[in-house]
Amino acid sequence: MALPTFHRTDSPSAARRTSTFLHTGNYYRASALVCCLICMGDALAEDQNAFSWKYSGFGTLGAVYSSEREGDFSSSILRTRGAGRSGAWSPDVDSRLGAQIDVEKGNWSGVLQVVSEQGPGGSFAPRVEWANIKYQLTPEFSMRVGRIALPMFLGADSRKVGYTNPWIRTPVEVYGALPLSSSDGVDLNWRWSAGEIGHATQVFFGSSGNDLPNGLRLRAKDINGISHTIERNAVSARVSAASARLDTGIGAELFSTLRAFGTPGNLLADRYGITGKRVNMISAGLNYDPGKWFVSAEWGRTRTDSLLGNGTAAYVGAGMRIGALTPYVGYARVRADMPTTEPGLPLAGMPPQLAAIGAQLNTGINSFLAAIPVQSTCSAGLRWDATPTVALKMQIERVRPRDGSNGTLINTSPNFRSGQAFGVASVALDFVF
Repeated sequence: MALPTFHRTDSPSAARRTSTFLHTGNYYRASALVCCLICMGDALAEDQNAFSWKYSGFGTLGAVYSSEREGDFSSSILRTRGAGRSGAWSPDVDSRLGAQIDVEKGNWSGVLQVVSEQGPGGSFAPRVEWANIKYQLTPEFSMRVGRIALPMFLGADSRKVGYTNPWIRTPVEVYGALPLSSSDGVDLNWRWSAGEIGHATQVFFGSSGNDLPNGLRLRAKDINGISHTIERNAVSARVSAASARLDTGIGAELFSTLRAFGTPGNLLADRYGITGKRVNMISAGLNYDPGKWFVSAEWGRTRTDSLLGNGTAAYVGAGMRIGALTPYVGYARVRADMPTTEPGLPLAGMPPQLAAIGAQLNTGINSFLAAIPVQSTCSAGLRWDATPTVALKMQIERVRPRDGSNGTLINTSPNFRSGQAFGVASVALDFVF
């Protein structure tokens, strides 16, 4: 059976709580949606002269254990729960199911990809990840319109397809800096060559929005950026830069109360508020894979000048293929490029009642700043390619949040103590069809 082809970026509130991925109505609805996509492909196939088409899918059945009991280990801040505080073991961190249909007619082509994974409300309700139409203006130049993957990392187009990644999940320190994986808009792609080096330049524009826990929403408007990819034999590299304007209700009540304290409060609200704030991000990645072994490294820097923080993250990973087995190791780190504590409102001289309120506001600000990730992770794992379309992976990690930060943990309790390392063990069954 031939492996399915997933598009590359240069060619390619709260809901009801669910207990597990395998025992929820949303899982069966997601399965039904996969069947619907296949039926759509069959319908398109009835007119062989008009369309060429293919359907494909992917999924991960995973379980994660965390020794940290005062917070949840998660692969994304958009999750509602993970492993640790909510339960020592969790199937919600990595489990997902996806399906894709590709259609082509002449210079026109289209793609629809739907993914079911844990959302902010805990539901596995399916979400349209990609839905775009492409027109090939020339053999080298094309344009797409619709929902398109944001090309900010080496694995931007395959970060949700666990089978294509050597490790169980893309490093949360790096990929967690961009929880938005796609945008609605347009992109222009130019593929060209210089000697033996293949180049692909992508310019993109759009907007995006994602639900957050507690009924909030994150909106990214005026997204614009450029990405350049080069390939030569076993080497591939990508450099990207993007900018967007963020709006979200995170901390809205805190900021409105701060403004009642006059100039000092207004300065704090203007500094940390997330209304119309411009976010800038740059990233670079390199992968060398001659076949028997591989090494991959990525670096990224994000600047928001808000409660979301400014940070720099990087990882390096390597593995060796020994028959059907691939042992691998990795190291990732993220740091804050801004203070993660804030003196806040000056309380000296305030009436006692106002000082008490001011102290609560100062605590609130610092609680938000503690969520800016500062963390390092050492990991090791083993991948077994059981069949050409199924891989079983096992991975262990030693995670250490640092400098008073919660790291990438969610749902931390008041008893959480930064600086203490904890262990994470994961197993995942990845498949494609």
